[in-house]
Amino acid sequence: MVYLIAGLIIFLGVHSVRVVAPGWRDMAKEKFGDAAWKGIYSIVSIGSFVLLIYGYSKARPEADLIYQPITNLYVTAAVMLALAFVLTMASNLGPGHIKLKSKHPFLLAIILWSIAHLWMNGDLATVIMAGSFFLWATITLMSALNRPAVEKPEPKVLNDILSVVLGLVFYGLFIWKLHEYLFGVIPKV
Repeated sequence: MVYLIAGLIIFLGVHSVRVVAPGWRDMAKEKFGDAAWKGIYSIVSIGSFVLLIYGYSKARPEADLIYQPITNLYVTAAVMLALAFVLTMASNLGPGHIKLKSKHPFLLAIILWSIAHLWMNGDLATVIMAGSFFLWATITLMSALNRPAVEKPEPKVLNDILSVVLGLVFYGLFIWKLHEYLFGVIPKV
């Protein structure tokens, strides 16, 4: 459980700098340069994410069950996860209506992912991991919504179509094989 918690603290801590210390972040970017900042940020993010996944894979098999999963919500959870994949694609593609209307699609995807995993798993490791991501994404979303609005480029329907198609394709791949390969857990289908 130590690796999981350490990975979560470092990963979510790095991703919280803009919320908790924006002045320090701007000063560091100015001092070291944008490229160096992004490089350090990326290395720490990837390293802590690997630590988090490793910690989860070690903690989950031995984690105590603290509540019974809400399995009668499986279909709802599956739809939420499919939507999370679509939102993730929308956040990474060019401007589209999905991205424009949702404002922060990746944070919404993390919230949906967290809730679905909390419903379907009642073990302590999942509660710590998914619960931490839920709290982080919710706090970060509230902070982002309070920032001044930035002018957005004109949305393109093609980006929405790509978000839906690619999101559903990746969701299908995750259900089929990737989830088991990456995380050692076969999703209930």
